Amino acid sequence: MAQRKKKLTKKKRHTANREPETDSDGDFELAVEIKNDDSPGRKLPRFPAASECLSDVEPDTRELVRAQNKKKKKSGGFQSMGLSYPVFKGVMKKGYKIPTPIQRKTVPVILDGKDVVAMARTGSGKTAAFLIPMFEKLKAPQAQTGARALILTPTRELALQTMKFTKELGKFTGLKTALILGGDRMEDQFAALHENPDIIIGTPGRLMHVVMEMNLKLHSVAYVVFDEADRLFEMGFAEQLQEIIRRLPDTRQTLLFSATLPKLLVEFARAGLTEPVLIRLDVDSKLSDQIKLSFFHLRVDDKPALLLHLLRNVVKPQEQTVVFAATKHHVEYLKELLSSEGLECAYIYSALDQTARKINIGKFVHRKAMVLLVTDVAARGIDIPLLDNVINYNFPSKAKLFLHRVGRVGRAGRSGTAYSLICPDEMPYVYDLHLFLGRPVQFASPEHTQDSEGVFGRVPQRILDDESAHLITSHENSLDLQNLLRVSENAYKQYLKSRPNPSPESIRRVKNIDLSSMGVHPVLALHFLVKCVLITSEVMRAKRSKDTRLVDKFSKQREDRDLCIMFCHFVPCNSFHFHQGVFSEVVGGKRRGQQEDGEERPKTKKKRQSGKDEEYYIPYRPKDFDSERGLSLGGEGSAFEQQASSAVLDLMGDEGDRLNQQKKMMKCLASYNLQPFCCVVPLPGRGRGRRGPNVQSSGDHKARSELKTKDQIMKQRKKKQKHQFLQGGG
Repeated sequence: MAQRKKKLTKKKRHTANREPETDSDGDFELAVEIKNDDSPGRKLPRFPAASECLSDVEPDTRELVRAQNKKKKKSGGFQSMGLSYPVFKGVMKKGYKIPTPIQRKTVPVILDGKDVVAMARTGSGKTAAFLIPMFEKLKAPQAQTGARALILTPTRELALQTMKFTKELGKFTGLKTALILGGDRMEDQFAALHENPDIIIGTPGRLMHVVMEMNLKLHSVAYVVFDEADRLFEMGFAEQLQEIIRRLPDTRQTLLFSATLPKLLVEFARAGLTEPVLIRLDVDSKLSDQIKLSFFHLRVDDKPALLLHLLRNVVKPQEQTVVFAATKHHVEYLKELLSSEGLECAYIYSALDQTARKINIGKFVHRKAMVLLVTDVAARGIDIPLLDNVINYNFPSKAKLFLHRVGRVGRAGRSGTAYSLICPDEMPYVYDLHLFLGRPVQFASPEHTQDSEGVFGRVPQRILDDESAHLITSHENSLDLQNLLRVSENAYKQYLKSRPNPSPESIRRVKNIDLSSMGVHPVLALHFLVKCVLITSEVMRAKRSKDTRLVDKFSKQREDRDLCIMFCHFVPCNSFHFHQGVFSEVVGGKRRGQQEDGEERPKTKKKRQSGKDEEYYIPYRPKDFDSERGLSLGGEGSAFEQQASSAVLDLMGDEGDRLNQQKKMMKCLASYNLQPFCCVVPLPGRGRGRRGPNVQSSGDHKARSELKTKDQIMKQRKKKQKHQFLQGGG
């Protein structure tokens, strides 16, 4: 009996899992949760698709599930919105867990069928906010002819990104999507529209062209989205939008998503929407708290130098950076400049063809290039999740445009930094931005740290000088850089003519401020200090390595000179240590009273008896003769004696030849007397037994005379002069 009950229980559970539509409302909720469990060997329940269930009960069942989920789920997640299973599975597969504030407020209102004007800052999740309810309303593909949803974007990059996001999020719905963009082949777009897509994503210009060429009917469109609507009107698409709206049915649901809300957009919403609901978030801050702002004051000509310094020293190598420039000519010049400096970069501007734009975007997204150079055409809609920095090479003329530029970072909870290069004529626009944000302008001071927010400071001149000197060399070696620089300067003059004027209040404030007291920006102060230390140590190291040879040479000469002076003045020429330091072998007997190692023998009691009386003996030279000779400024043959011998007064003219002969003889004697101390020749030492100046060599050879002839002396002097010339670096 127990086994039978157990089997019946299992059968009931199996039946309940197999047919969830016959259970209670709570089981529907359980079915949604069980479906996400992928345990093996278990048959998971699923909701029937629209093509599988054509009865009239299916819409009521979905409404019942949605009502029960709203009633029971209080977590505020996507499941509490009452989404169908294909849509909910796509959201979970994408990795979304909790909806953002704009999604939490807009999705229920859109599901109720109301027109919506949603205003939220860039990167807050607006794309998913209109895609999720769109999938829920379209449910599944239908056999009727004509698209049922239309999404309009201002730029091609944003349309491509929306297309990719739509395919990922609606992966399990089976809906078809067509992409209508300028730059692609018209034949391919005609073929895509003939396949009866459910969703059309495109730009207004090309879409209007295709509609006119194909006489495309838009009467079946029930869901229209204007993404980045303010930008659509700023780019001059107002006429195309009016024409597209005139072809749409009156029963449509219209959504406007934007980061700002200009007056023109309000007028458009009043005319094209039916009783719209305004959902406005982040009105007070207008800018994400995760974005750090830095403003640098410098001249226009110094901007390339500071840009290179920021990319090399301030921005980390693993971080991606977007650089905004005023015109496409600036983008081309900066691209050539950074490439010549070894920085890999991608670039986008309006005149670039579609294929090149796709290649450059892919190059940057896949991190093959860490720098992306763009104009304001890319300020909207490009979503790079790992973007870390934005550099405003040219400051925008409108505060709203600054928000869209800076909105590329700090997306989805990530932090980022925005660097702005400000020249004197852009200062009023900085004040306009701070008035728009409701923040005061903070000038750099010693109290500010590197983490200070929104500081406005100057750039150290040393940084600009170092980079500018390097740039001058690069421009001199490249004609392309020179031409591109000249073109960009001319383009900037034209840009200034078309740039809108700042507010009079900001111009007045700029005139009243004193920029001379502004300190160095704290971000650059630390890097400048570190760079100075590194440069100083590197310069000293390079100079030391360069001058090592000269220093060693000078030290060696100095040691040799000191050693020579010491030996000449204080050490007898034939001392053992002198011979030992100069000659490898000493031939001849050692002095009496010395051992083999040159030390004095210990004195013995026996002394040689001499026949002289020390008390009355008078020597032929004094006892301190040697010491006085060593301490004297010059001995025999000194410079003084040479000068004295040359100063001979010719009193007798008839004996001039004879006096000249004596003068020559004195010079020869002087050279002879200096010889033991100045050159390495057989030295006139006191030989064995003090017999005279000559040293007796081994064998029967006669002693060589040490008196030099005139030719020998002149030859030696020339040799010495040549040696000194070579030693002096000649």
